[in-house]
Amino acid sequence: MSYTPNKIESKWQQIWNEKGAFEPFDGYDLPKKYILSMFPFPSGRLHMGHVRNYAIGDAMARYYRKQGYNVLHPIGFDAFGLPAENAAIKHGRHPKEWTYSNIDYMSKELNTLGLSFSKTREFATCDPLYTKWEQGFIIKMFEEGLLFRESTTVNWCEDCHTVLANEQVKEGCCWRCDNPVEQKEMPGYYIDIVKYADELLEDLKLLEGKWPSQVLTMQQNWIGKSQGLSFSFTLSEASQAKLGGAFTQFEVFTTRPDTIYGVTYAALAPEHPIVKALIKANALEEATAHAITMMANMSERDRAQAKKEGYDLGITVVHPLTGEEIPVWTANFVLASYGGGAVMSVPTHDERDFEFAKQYDLPLKYVVSGGEAGEVYTGEGELINSAEFNGMNNVEAKAAIIQHFEEQGLGKGTTNFKLRNWGVSRQRYWGAPIPIIHCDSCGLVPEKLENLPVALPDDVEITGEGNPLDNHPTWKHCTCPKCGAAAIRETDTLDTFVQSSWYQFRYATHPNKWESIGIDKTDVNYWLGVDQYIGGIEHAILHLLYARFFTKVLRDLGFIDNLKEPFERLLTQGMVLKDGSKMSKSKGNTVDPDKLIEEYGADTARLFTLFAAPPQKELEWNDSAVEGAFRFLKRLYDRKSKVTTEDLPIITHSGLSKEEKLARAKVYEALKKSTDVYEKTFAYNTLIAACMEAMNALDKQENDQVWSEGMYIILHLLEPITPHICTELSQELFGAKNLAGKIELIEEVFVQDTITLAVSVNGKRRAEIEVDAGADQATVIAMAKEQVAKWLEEKRIVKEIVVPNKMVNLVVK
Repeated sequence: MSYTPNKIESKWQQIWNEKGAFEPFDGYDLPKKYILSMFPFPSGRLHMGHVRNYAIGDAMARYYRKQGYNVLHPIGFDAFGLPAENAAIKHGRHPKEWTYSNIDYMSKELNTLGLSFSKTREFATCDPLYTKWEQGFIIKMFEEGLLFRESTTVNWCEDCHTVLANEQVKEGCCWRCDNPVEQKEMPGYYIDIVKYADELLEDLKLLEGKWPSQVLTMQQNWIGKSQGLSFSFTLSEASQAKLGGAFTQFEVFTTRPDTIYGVTYAALAPEHPIVKALIKANALEEATAHAITMMANMSERDRAQAKKEGYDLGITVVHPLTGEEIPVWTANFVLASYGGGAVMSVPTHDERDFEFAKQYDLPLKYVVSGGEAGEVYTGEGELINSAEFNGMNNVEAKAAIIQHFEEQGLGKGTTNFKLRNWGVSRQRYWGAPIPIIHCDSCGLVPEKLENLPVALPDDVEITGEGNPLDNHPTWKHCTCPKCGAAAIRETDTLDTFVQSSWYQFRYATHPNKWESIGIDKTDVNYWLGVDQYIGGIEHAILHLLYARFFTKVLRDLGFIDNLKEPFERLLTQGMVLKDGSKMSKSKGNTVDPDKLIEEYGADTARLFTLFAAPPQKELEWNDSAVEGAFRFLKRLYDRKSKVTTEDLPIITHSGLSKEEKLARAKVYEALKKSTDVYEKTFAYNTLIAACMEAMNALDKQENDQVWSEGMYIILHLLEPITPHICTELSQELFGAKNLAGKIELIEEVFVQDTITLAVSVNGKRRAEIEVDAGADQATVIAMAKEQVAKWLEEKRIVKEIVVPNKMVNLVVK
């Protein structure tokens, strides 16, 4: 009977589903492994990136089950978000109906891949029960002051009609729709992630060697801790008058207090209140005011990457130590979100300030020795032109100058972060409602816990204009939970990254407790942290930082016990490319997993994605390699006729032929490699290659016992990667005994009677020789010389090099 993957795969998928084969065991006695792949958004169809991600995690889960671990390997759907609303506008479908129909289809797709996910723990983040517990966490955060409402300048996407976090602005555009983002002043809810900045930074040390160093660096840079001096520049009397007495000073932060005497100008962010006041008072030329307004509407990321641009504001400040008047400019490199949106500028000792000063012909003043005139110098040196601090090393002078500011009451040493508080308000329908009520008498009041979840209304009209919840005729009207008066329900919904920040705890909570509790501490204490987390590096800052933060908040609020980090180890898989580019519908270079499975079977899809490249590297799609993967599985299936025993045979190794011994050695080399691959390197491609080599070696001999042993072990090794065919053959040939537990190495198979050595002359390979394993060096060299005699004619051998078990190199002149 020939290999029919669809028949075999549907058979085993049905058996696994009926048996509930992949549900974790109840109880906490067994050693555990929690293998988690980042869950998908239910867009409607799986793509090859999903196939790769889930094949990687599934191989781990299946491996650890065979090792006797209690394995939690769940899946769900990150189901809230704007695409559902866009689909509603485009196709006239309700977001809820669109989302759940997509979930149904994608669940079937996942099943056809033979992925060993727990069925009982599957959920969608748009499920009302999930929303209920999440809203409970949000209320607790509000009560503890971690969630607050304030009006600030935000990233606004006009096309999506929603606020975006800084992390969601990509090169000045919305990460969802790719349209330009503008700056807008509006109220919104924020979570105080900055309060945890130090802990988030410090605990990155716990992940060293377990997470990719690139991800750790990205998070470290995003948090952006810096220590320095905070002080105020006092506006000159004329400048205060120009501003109508509304401002007397502004605060600045610097990490270079040692250069304080070198300040030649100050710079404000274009959205700084003083700049706005000057524009409002028509104190600037019309063209200048317009240019500054355009700068303010650029995203922070775009401004940071743009050419330096600025304008003299026509006001001055007084230097706190020298009393000199210093001009004040507005500049695009000054960000309102960092250091109060104002900086002191020292062009001689800061490259950014220098570039700006040269562009606008601003004065230079050197205060650290070591540089060349007319050039910027950022190295160490002695202070000059710095009053009583002259002669001090500039690094040591930092503390002394901060102390001087503090003693004189002029400023203080402080710590600053680039990290901003997390804006979680979204002006959209398809999200979890923020459970806060606006009461004229009581202010902001959280909904009562017994009234949760605050569910979305089904009868909404989604046009793409404004917030559907705010436009709903009745939903927002309610009574105040505190005083009972008429009130208005909050119509903003939560950023979808809130849902994916705690889902790892929900999976760990036993489903029979889901109605009564959001997170069960006992279950979490057993399952967490996640032993292996798998997902794309594009989530290095967004999701991974928020999930780490949420873990610390839930701990401090008492929802979980003393857990520092949610994900013990992280694997970031590479993208799947075709024709050198990321697969994309717009580029027309996608591969449909459904069609691939229909033509070749799920095992071929899984084998190809794990064989074509190491998981951490990009994978280039290759149709011929897919064909090759299918041919290998067909060949594996055909070789079942070679097996003659149901048990792992006991073989007398010494009585075997050279080919039989080599075949055994190749089989056991693959077995030896497997532990390191499945537990450490995840280089599945090398294990698959080793199994293919073993098959080639088996094909060169005819011993039934060696064949039976080889198939017994190869099917055991490949089962986590290609589970359907391996389970089918293992059941048919061995009663699946080879899939239960470990298979022990037999060291004697690695001892070969003879070894093959390459022979090189002057480093160029010329021949091979086969010698007895115990041959002495003189014998080996003699055989090598004989084999390459024609390359030695009229030559003098000046050096003979023998690399044991590998090669002989003869150096001649």
